[in-house]
Amino acid sequence: MTETRKAPSLFDTAWIGRLELPNRLVMAPMSRNRATADGVPTPMMAEYYAQRASAGLIVAEASSPAQVGFTYPDIPGIFDDAQVAGWQRVTDAVAAAGGRIVLQLEHGGRIGHPDNGGLVPMAPSLVALPGGIHTRSGHRDAPVPREMTADDIRSTVEAFVAAARNAVRAGADGVEVHAANGYLLNQFLATSTNRRTDAYGGSIPNRLRFVVEVVEAVAAVIGPERVGLRVSPDNPDNGIAMDDADRLYPALLDALTPTGIAYLHVVYADPADPLFVELRRRWEAALVANPVLGRELPIPADGGRSRAEDLLAAGADLISLGRPFLANPDLVEHLRVDAPLNPVREDVPMYGGDETGYLDYPTLESRIRSDAAAVDS
Repeated sequence: MTETRKAPSLFDTAWIGRLELPNRLVMAPMSRNRATADGVPTPMMAEYYAQRASAGLIVAEASSPAQVGFTYPDIPGIFDDAQVAGWQRVTDAVAAAGGRIVLQLEHGGRIGHPDNGGLVPMAPSLVALPGGIHTRSGHRDAPVPREMTADDIRSTVEAFVAAARNAVRAGADGVEVHAANGYLLNQFLATSTNRRTDAYGGSIPNRLRFVVEVVEAVAAVIGPERVGLRVSPDNPDNGIAMDDADRLYPALLDALTPTGIAYLHVVYADPADPLFVELRRRWEAALVANPVLGRELPIPADGGRSRAEDLLAAGADLISLGRPFLANPDLVEHLRVDAPLNPVREDVPMYGGDETGYLDYPTLESRIRSDAAAVDS
């Protein structure tokens, strides 16, 4: 008789690699553009992440492994000593608050501009980002990137390795390699952005090659138990189009399973999607699912809890949430007691700025105190 699997609760403990997590809620990476112009994380960022340390795991916002990999203004990096010191302040603050944090490593590829990173971006092929890009001097047409040479590919793998070492040196519990949402590694996977005819283009094994080389190299230097990978099958973000996702992503997982990395992070996961079901079937390690909550500013009234629980029932091990954690620093407690959530503020910019709309979202405890004071007054 087959035993029916009981889905875990969002509040059960879990493991990623050798890291024990007190709950299954992961704070998803969200760029907020609060680093310095040189990519150094600021004290404001340390406070922001420490406020959210009750998450089972924090995946910190995308950090560039190289100067040429910068995407937008005021994005953090993790390739020089000043950036490492800035991230050390962040990880120290999170650890002091009882949390766990990994850094996401993201190379923009064609998503970049000389106004932001000082360099012409590079990518698999000579295909510009459609729709333009936000820069320090306003919205501009995206430049045609230069096509990466074999030396560029080797040096970029080395940059990811150095960035992973730096992340661990900065006190992070690990790294997440970003191969989703249209950034460089995703550009190698997609036929719309990869028109190469060498060993890194054309067939599915060739288009997988760069991603596999990056993950293998990173895992070799910091240990596979410290490494995760983020993917976004069939996600059209940033002009990505792929007509063979149903074959490519299973092949990618087959290629990566021998590395023994700690987790796979699937963006916009849908438990009814046959491809998600197949990825769960093939992937033996922890699977983090990011549910489809819609791209509009309002978040679901339940903070995405019902969709999260559907994904746990479908086999996900952990659930990552973005905007609910942005607006609710203590989201875990909100969901635990089914308390009303703070909405995402629409009166302040989502990206860049000061502490407003960044550090001033109230916790449940502070709201209760405020309500009590209002009654007493």
